[in-house]
Amino acid sequence: MSEPGAASVTVAFNGPVAEVRISNPGRRNAFTWSMYDELEQIAGGLDGRPGLRVVVLRGDREDGFAAGTDISQFGDFADAAAGVDYERRVGRVLQAILDIDVPTVAAVERTAVGAGLAVAACCDIVVAEEDARFGAPIARTLGNCLPITVVQRLRNRVGPAAVGMLLTAALVPAQQLISSGFVHETAAAGELDAVLDTLIRRILRSAPLTLRALKEMNRRLDATVDLPDDTDLLELCYGSADFREGVGAFTEHRYPNWKGN
Repeated sequence: MSEPGAASVTVAFNGPVAEVRISNPGRRNAFTWSMYDELEQIAGGLDGRPGLRVVVLRGDREDGFAAGTDISQFGDFADAAAGVDYERRVGRVLQAILDIDVPTVAAVERTAVGAGLAVAACCDIVVAEEDARFGAPIARTLGNCLPITVVQRLRNRVGPAAVGMLLTAALVPAQQLISSGFVHETAAAGELDAVLDTLIRRILRSAPLTLRALKEMNRRLDATVDLPDDTDLLELCYGSADFREGVGAFTEHRYPNWKGN
């Protein structure tokens, strides 16, 4: 168990409700390698758990939902293969969230960025404060790449606007994502818990087997799509001088000097 105040992902149970808390204080809840491992282990333990009816994933008001991966860890990447391995590792975490057989809810304050956006997109329902923002501005910050599974999920959840979000490295307000259905409902600042409580009560009043069947139908529909391999594209970005420049610029708090190689 992680110590209080340390980077961690923890779970607490309140009857049929599990609350998964993402926490990396002072670093906008960015994921460390150990946090990814904790999230995968927790999500795996929730799938099929007797009596469980709903899972909530959240960060906190001060640091937001999650700001992606802790960039300092990318300095250890030796080559493009390390970047591919990283994306496959995160992919296993996201799949563990998708495999949870009860409704999952992302409760978003402030920002859900990069891997934080991917985690939110893997939840069935997203509720957010009105001033929350979503995006994956990697084209502006790091020069790495999202795996094709995440791009597909964003296209499915956000629609064609997902392409613009990624290509412009934009952070999109929650209110703009209501029409696509990506964000189910927004709340005024400080009112997210009230909206979340109402949503949870609605889920708990629903037939459990019906909800599980609907989730399984969605999984089977997703499984019918054969995605092309993306290893060459991940290697193109993670093996580039631009990626090394992006990591260096981020840690040095300056704008990257992209060269396109």
